[in-house]
Amino acid sequence: MRLQSKNIVITGATGIGASAARMCAAEGANVFVVSIDGGECEVLAAEIKAVGGSVEWAAADLTDETQTVNAFAEAASRLGAIDGLYAVAGGSGRRFGDGALDEISKEAWDATFSINGHPAFLAAREALKSMLASERRSSIALVSSVLAYSPSPLMFTTHAYAAVKGAEISLAKSMAAQYAPHGIRVNVVAPGLVHTPMAARAAGDPEIVAFAERKQPLVAGMLDPDDLAPLAVFLMSDESRAITGQTIAVDGGWSVTDAR
Repeated sequence: MRLQSKNIVITGATGIGASAARMCAAEGANVFVVSIDGGECEVLAAEIKAVGGSVEWAAADLTDETQTVNAFAEAASRLGAIDGLYAVAGGSGRRFGDGALDEISKEAWDATFSINGHPAFLAAREALKSMLASERRSSIALVSSVLAYSPSPLMFTTHAYAAVKGAEISLAKSMAAQYAPHGIRVNVVAPGLVHTPMAARAAGDPEIVAFAERKQPLVAGMLDPDDLAPLAVFLMSDESRAITGQTIAVDGGWSVTDAR
């Protein structure tokens, strides 16, 4: 019960977020899930409660300031002070036209930044308000991507996505410096290619699947969301009380492997 009685907000109700919610609840946390899809939140919450976990949820579009403020106010009302934030919510910009920089429209760039940057910024801001008011030692972890610093032009030419995920790393570093005197830690989790709903295109492409087997040799393919959940628990727990301002990769070897 490494998270006994800690109040943890997790953004995202499928894939990486869902896996973290399950494991945090299993470790004793009071979990509050925020996602745009209320149906997905309800299914996840029922699953966690069925095995004795503590979980509440709110449906909110985290690109919308008012909805995000209201969701975090509800979290604070139901849980009390927020001890941890695991900010996962985001998505691929391919459907908007994300790709190589010389081919990206401003609309595609803005949309990709909106669905990734706004949820990270707004969730972190609202969590910080609760953490600063409570004066309790707290932890924030932003989920970025290995593509922020280890590009793969052969298979993943999505420059707007890489840019906004890099911005999250810079944001976390600045936040870590600002809020360390308040006992608030801020770190980044940088996953490789994970088998989530967002990665459905990749999972259905035999060429990308074969590439992942070479690029992520430690797992011989795509990561499972459960590969990341233990790190979420660690970063939310007091075991990581001396760690802040760090970017930790869970990438199956992606960033150190040549998969040509």
